[in-house]
Amino acid sequence: MFMDELDIREKGGPRHGQPQVSDKRLFMQLQAFTGVHDAQPLIDALDHSGLEGVLYADVNDPLGVALLTWSDDPEHFISTVRLFLNRDPFALLQLKPEYAMLGRTYSIGHEPDLEDWLFNKPRRNATAADSKWAVWYPLRRKGEFATLAAEEQTPILREHGKIGHMFGEAGYAHDVRLACFGLDKNDNDFIIGLIGKELYPLSACIQAMRRTRQTSRYMDQMGPFFVGRAIWQKANL
Repeated sequence: MFMDELDIREKGGPRHGQPQVSDKRLFMQLQAFTGVHDAQPLIDALDHSGLEGVLYADVNDPLGVALLTWSDDPEHFISTVRLFLNRDPFALLQLKPEYAMLGRTYSIGHEPDLEDWLFNKPRRNATAADSKWAVWYPLRRKGEFATLAAEEQTPILREHGKIGHMFGEAGYAHDVRLACFGLDKNDNDFIIGLIGKELYPLSACIQAMRRTRQTSRYMDQMGPFFVGRAIWQKANL
């Protein structure tokens, strides 16, 4: 008996009659810091760094910021981002490791444009000029959710997703969804970024999702929540 070949590629829906697959996905990392008395030197350094990303002012820490960066090659965080953060002015800051998040984009098999879904949409949402507010948080489902049959999981996920679509279609909140299995020090499953023009709708979206079966019954933990407003954004789209 032969084992089926392991296929870990990302897969989308058929396009022009052909299947969509990708051997790559986008990795995104959030690092938070405190000790910022003047953010302008950070912005100037980022302007000359060649990095794509977002710098947030932390709404809950008057000296806090967080830097979101990304690449389809995780080596980027070691070879480029790490070196950048170990130079002034970021090297003068105090890291807040409790807010560190690292995740990867993923497909569910139905995406009409797989490349846009994996690489462009997350960067587009994160750097939208008119959407400065963001809430980033990790989450972990209870283990029993993974044991449910697909026909049981689907309506639970659909109920949860419908709320996100409603907020997105209304222009209130756009999301970035990342998987972080094995990438998170607290063993979380996913990272969510909610991004919008105003802060209140992001809070309202999370509140509405608390009533879904996924959150109320199958969620083990959520957070910590990083809440910030973008003060620098760059994406080469």
